[in-house]
Amino acid sequence: MPIAATGDLIAAAAAQRTAVAAFNVITLEHAEAIAEGAEAAGTPVILQISENAVAYHGGRPRPLARAAAEVAEAAAVPVSLHLDHVQSTELLHRAADCGFSSAMFDAARLSYAENLTTTRAAVVWAHENGLWLEAELGQVGGKNGQAPLDAHAPGARTDPEEARSFVAATGVDALAVAVGTSHAMTSRDARVDHELLGRLRQAVPVPLVLHGSSGASDEELARAVSGGIAKVNIGTALNIAMTGAIRERLAQDARGVDPRAYLAQGRDAMARAVTRLISVLPRTVAAV
Repeated sequence: MPIAATGDLIAAAAAQRTAVAAFNVITLEHAEAIAEGAEAAGTPVILQISENAVAYHGGRPRPLARAAAEVAEAAAVPVSLHLDHVQSTELLHRAADCGFSSAMFDAARLSYAENLTTTRAAVVWAHENGLWLEAELGQVGGKNGQAPLDAHAPGARTDPEEARSFVAATGVDALAVAVGTSHAMTSRDARVDHELLGRLRQAVPVPLVLHGSSGASDEELARAVSGGIAKVNIGTALNIAMTGAIRERLAQDARGVDPRAYLAQGRDAMARAVTRLISVLPRTVAAV
């Protein structure tokens, strides 16, 4: 089916108080596994390629994006393509030509005033070029090897009144909020600040996004979606599944040299992880 638009998937989910899962794509195996897992779950899904993944592929977004787009078009459920955690304006401006319908522009590392100004410019460009744009306020932490911020550090959590003003001033289509999760967590003991999430939901008129969702338990994820999260970003959980399966395969076959054998096992493990993680979220719509 045609590639879905991220904004349509998120709008449909938000209207039903559900969420769309957005999984990070690093290799073709990731994209294939995510589509397969979503098909098994019978739900839409978002394939998202981060600026870090683009850097891994030599700074060229188009090859991986084209491959992911082919996977999305062949899927039996709606699948969209999203450019994630973009800090480079130059990379953002390449998004539309690479088949992305949406992007997350990440200026959260800047001061509030700089974040607002930079994000507003990104929104203007995105909307002029037909892209849905997500931004972040507060700092989820844990990106690029950085340690998570202390829960009580200034700026570590998203302030509802700042969020209200930020959304109004920038015109963003969705807002990633810092409510207790962190990127790149390999344990699942993050605690979502549900009281804060509730206040953010009341203050902000656009869909809310949870980053660092691999670090939250099934129960925390389900409760976060029920509390107003409309997009759930998951990356590390797939890498844990893939790496574990590959290690197991190589341990069983020390003489094997064909990468298809262990990559297939890694891909299957990721597909199962996708289906299971989608299953813990309140049910999303089957089609848009």
